[in-house]
Amino acid sequence: MIRGSQRGIALLLAGLALGAAPAAGVADSSAAPATSPPPPDARALKKLAARLAPVDLNADVDRLPANERAALALILRAAQIMEPLFRRQVWAGNETLFSELIRDSTPLGRERLHAFLQNQGPWLRLDEERPFLPGVGAKPPSANFYPADATKQELEAWMKSLPVAMRAGANGFFTTIRRGVDGQFIIVPYSVEYQGELARAAELLREAADRTTQPTLKRFLETRAAAFRSNDYYASDVAWMQLDASIEPTIGPYEVYEDGWFSAKASFEAFVTLRDEAETQKLARFAGELQDLEDHLPIEARLRSPKLGKLAPIRVVNSIYCSGDANRGVQTAAFNLPNDEKVEKQMGTKRVMLKNVQEAKFRMVLLPIAQVALAPAHRARVQFDAFFTHMLMHELMHGLGPHEVAPDAAAGAIAPVTTRAALQETYGPLEEAKADISGLWALEFLVDKGVLARGFAEAAYTTFLASAFRTIRFGLTEAHARGVAVQLNTLLDAGAVVVAQDGTFAIDAARMKAAVTALTAELMNIEAAGNRARAVEVLKSRAVIRPPVQRILDRLTRVPVDIEPRFPTAARLLAGGHDREQANSGVN
Repeated sequence: MIRGSQRGIALLLAGLALGAAPAAGVADSSAAPATSPPPPDARALKKLAARLAPVDLNADVDRLPANERAALALILRAAQIMEPLFRRQVWAGNETLFSELIRDSTPLGRERLHAFLQNQGPWLRLDEERPFLPGVGAKPPSANFYPADATKQELEAWMKSLPVAMRAGANGFFTTIRRGVDGQFIIVPYSVEYQGELARAAELLREAADRTTQPTLKRFLETRAAAFRSNDYYASDVAWMQLDASIEPTIGPYEVYEDGWFSAKASFEAFVTLRDEAETQKLARFAGELQDLEDHLPIEARLRSPKLGKLAPIRVVNSIYCSGDANRGVQTAAFNLPNDEKVEKQMGTKRVMLKNVQEAKFRMVLLPIAQVALAPAHRARVQFDAFFTHMLMHELMHGLGPHEVAPDAAAGAIAPVTTRAALQETYGPLEEAKADISGLWALEFLVDKGVLARGFAEAAYTTFLASAFRTIRFGLTEAHARGVAVQLNTLLDAGAVVVAQDGTFAIDAARMKAAVTALTAELMNIEAAGNRARAVEVLKSRAVIRPPVQRILDRLTRVPVDIEPRFPTAARLLAGGHDREQANSGVN
């Protein structure tokens, strides 16, 4: 999307018709504290936006048969609907605000619209969610999943009072909590809350299913269309796990980062990608290592799973479009889904590697950071293969280790609870830190086993260190950045990462393995116990930016923080379609 141009605004306005009706509730400007700094002007917003470097995401669609290209265009149109749905989930006032911004053709208005689209709302995600528009106030941690006038404590008390079956619905991924006509809390399924948008998305997915001749893709599209109407996502999650096709779509409610209260409510997103068969085959060998990794985790044997889920597919893909939670602020480079613990326990999870996204991040962000942050002798060790493989290990390790907390008999509990539910708002950053650091542990384990070449760990450690500065720049309200801060400070305290007199950083290889193992064990034990108090303590003391780290960050002002994707391949597909709705795609 060429954001801020007159053509882009027109396309966005056309795209709005696919989404939600404008929501009420842009906050009055009088709500802003008197001491708030003035909102950034057009020049300042342009400078802030430039921290995300524009990148074209392309893939070869010409190799697809005509019917598959037609199916792909329909999937893209369904994926567009996830954008306004996600904005509604972020804040009830977002759609009204969006409608106002697209009517403002002044230079300031265009920059505000660009910032809004980068952040999927009026808060700068790279700046501790600071508002960039007057009058919107602080970003609500409850997002738009719970009543705006409710408190977290009220919700917790109400949930505890519910029968077990109803409590599962209240805590579920795919429900919102609203107030009924009597003012009491009620549970509203996503299929009701977002009925109009999901009905249209379901229709498009069914049309795409009719076009494709790939059986597993057809089944996923059909079952996901049914899930949008029924609110039961299990069958479509299983179908997505079993998807084995040239087109690899991920569409629906998945990640829970936006729910800052309970990490419970799933946000809508879409990734539309094409499978890279050669690269996928290269990585298939790692799926067979998962049980051995689980069996050797540096935790007590009773906390390990003796039998992981049956499936652990790994897919390498190239992205042509993303939307919703997948396209806000920092771009996702890989993901491990589904998050539903029931599916994970029975089936395992699938890891998807977005290769063209990773290549862009490595070239435009990581290599320039290494030239500033690392000791000169260590810079040549930063390698794309190490970056790519550690990212894969990060996603693999999300599926390993404890995921349930044993019931507390003294408190009257009779069944285990998920780690996510036990840790609540601390789960996101702690789980990201666990996946990162245990991913390094796994790489070392596979080197020792002979699966990876001797010396690969050193490249992985150094590349990880450079990437830590990349991630911490996302801002300490972001889960991955907080998790990296915990890791970096722990490794500094252990002497596994050292700071030279010139302020650059380096790895002490002799201490790294033990430090990585110790932190892996610490974080997994917190998750196994569901020890939220300990998680709060770890984040409070270690999810901080210390002076030596800040001095490096201050030197990186000319390096992009991340990328801003543009989708020319998707735009060409849609513009070449057979009706006006495809032409007004809003993706270029």
